[in-house]
Amino acid sequence: MAITTVREALIEASNSLISASLTPQLDARVLLAHVLGLTPTQILASFNDQLSTEQVDQFQGLIKRRSTLEPIAYLIGSREFYGLMFNVDRRVLVPRPDTEILVEQALTWIKQQQRPLVVADIGTGSGCIAVAVAKHSPIIKMYAVDLSPDALAVAQSNVERHGLQQQIELIHGDGVSQLPEPIDLLLSNPPYTLLEEIEPGVRLHEPTLALDGGPDGLDCYRQLLPATAAILRQGQPSAALFELGAWQGPDVVALAQASFPQAKIQLVRDLAARDRVVQIEQA
Repeated sequence: MAITTVREALIEASNSLISASLTPQLDARVLLAHVLGLTPTQILASFNDQLSTEQVDQFQGLIKRRSTLEPIAYLIGSREFYGLMFNVDRRVLVPRPDTEILVEQALTWIKQQQRPLVVADIGTGSGCIAVAVAKHSPIIKMYAVDLSPDALAVAQSNVERHGLQQQIELIHGDGVSQLPEPIDLLLSNPPYTLLEEIEPGVRLHEPTLALDGGPDGLDCYRQLLPATAAILRQGQPSAALFELGAWQGPDVVALAQASFPQAKIQLVRDLAARDRVVQIEQA
């Protein structure tokens, strides 16, 4: 039977996604809403609307891609993070809710300082951390650094999307080596995963450069922590915040202590009570 209505399209798509998604009905609704220019809620009131051949073809193409475990965010070209919308595609990781903990800790620390600050986001990817922090802290200066020119192109689009061109400077570089001045607060969600443990959809579609933490997931921390100690501003309070895997807390704390023997170091847990951020503060 040819698909002619929203309801029929959703039923067929949901059935075809059962083996690929834990939420096949929701996925189908989000993708068809994207095709039709509606919200997923609005589509519920459109069950009897007729679909054009072009709309059916576009929708079926997205469903086929989703059946290969491609993230929804890539299919619709955007993702919400910290209450803001971001452009995303295969050049960058999909922003995740877990990373919002890093943003919250950064904003809390910035507010406590009550002075203009220089902040750096290392491995910025889509720019979601840099943009979210800068958007809520208009007096800071932000450097957003990434090794991937492709990722920086996406970050640039998000800086422009949120009108932060005067506040955020994008830098192509590896780690902190290209930063032009001392930093008050350094932020990073570095690659920390073990590739063999990554979900199939993530491994297939998201950039390996932004995921691979090496044999034990700690390669980037070994590089970044000593470099961060050298770039943080001296003589005034400064801090660094790193996202980490739930199992990495003790190891990353030990590495942090080696680079920051006099600093206050603590682990911050996420809403599921898992270690998510290591926070390093020095006077």
